[in-house]
Amino acid sequence: MSGSLTLRLGPEGPRLLRGPALPVAALLVGRPPKAAAELLPRLFNLCPVAQATAVRLALDLPLPDLAELAAEIAREHRQKLTLLWPRLLDLPAADPEPLPAPADLTGWVARQPLFAALARLFPPGTAVADLPAVTGETMFAPNPCDNSPAARRQDHPTLSAAARLWGRGPLWRALGRLADLAPPPPPVRLACGAAVVPAARGSYAVRARIDGGRVTAFARMTPTDHLIAPGGILERSLATLPADSGRLVPVLLALLDPCVPLTIEEAAHA
Repeated sequence: MSGSLTLRLGPEGPRLLRGPALPVAALLVGRPPKAAAELLPRLFNLCPVAQATAVRLALDLPLPDLAELAAEIAREHRQKLTLLWPRLLDLPAADPEPLPAPADLTGWVARQPLFAALARLFPPGTAVADLPAVTGETMFAPNPCDNSPAARRQDHPTLSAAARLWGRGPLWRALGRLADLAPPPPPVRLACGAAVVPAARGSYAVRARIDGGRVTAFARMTPTDHLIAPGGILERSLATLPADSGRLVPVLLALLDPCVPLTIEEAAHA
């Protein structure tokens, strides 16, 4: 995963510049499995239970309490939905009502301050990115995919209705966080040995090999890796913003939520 991002805004449109990849594998290879599993969550201060679960499952170590994983995901979703995103839009903090039936969705959105604001800012077709949801089999594949809470819940009837009405844009993604307050899917260990674990931004995956009591190979994929990949959700969402909508970029970035430092630059005009 890149250690930083720069989004350069200019007359040719937004351009995403990725910093050097973080040397995570180099820090873990050569360590005993237990030491590697203890180190990884310390390297990153986001989603520590999800990261600990993924690395421990990949290394055949005892897992944290899965109730803590579910609580971590729900806690971050609620913080975004009730506090951080309303504050960004100058709205009062408030708990959204549970998702309605598909037939009631438009009226429900109009009554919810956060979702009504997103519907106004991002009308149908704005900042949309329609990619297949990630699966265990495609987690490490090179093709772009959608590794997000909304993609995880894409079969929810109300989310399906939202996708038809507004497209897979910011409103759909925010609704996905609400749908994802339901109990998460369990972590899985695939036939290839990769561990896939639900997290607040999508799913983590870890592959590792152990020889002679030491980690000899390590790889991971995070929701941010998929989000910022060439042709991924971030690039496609930016590409479907209107040309004069630079004011929407910070809102879009907050909703997409990359977990790396990100700088927005205005390109110099000739």
